[in-house]
Amino acid sequence: MDKRERDEIDRHLGGLMASAQAGDQAAYDALLHASVPLVRAVARGRGVPPETVDDVVQETLLTIHRARHTYDPTRSFRAWLRTIADRRAIDLLRRQGRQRSREVHDELAYASHADPAPVRPTRPELDGDLRRAVDSLPDGQRQAVEELTLKDRTLAEAAMATGRSQGALKVNLHRALKSLRTRLSGWEG
Repeated sequence: MDKRERDEIDRHLGGLMASAQAGDQAAYDALLHASVPLVRAVARGRGVPPETVDDVVQETLLTIHRARHTYDPTRSFRAWLRTIADRRAIDLLRRQGRQRSREVHDELAYASHADPAPVRPTRPELDGDLRRAVDSLPDGQRQAVEELTLKDRTLAEAAMATGRSQGALKVNLHRALKSLRTRLSGWEG
């Protein structure tokens, strides 16, 4: 693709975004659909594993949706989109790097150090004070604690179970843990 073709595509996408900002749903749908190949190319260029490229696409489209009002139609849409996709790809690679640094993949370690019986209490086994503190949380925070800590679900699983976004679950869990820490600060000591 030469520069003239890229400029033409950029003008087309910028026009779709301007129409979307004005409330044209069909233009917005067409824009998101047309953006997917570019987002995939950016993710692959960053070294995102093929099995997680769609995660970058999803996060990028969500970011576009949240930040669509910030797009300036006088500027390049492709550059704006590339910047967002690049940042979402980097976010994913950092998360994967953190997970790999914490996880053990040595079969000998698994075989020689079997996990003891689960130590996490299930909801009915929670101590009375902790149970009352969790039950007194607002619904969103209580659900985040139950799904992510007590049921030990991943963010994606918890999001599917609750119908909330992963970001909302993270915020709710953070707020819940802060609240529980404050409420139970004298609990053990």
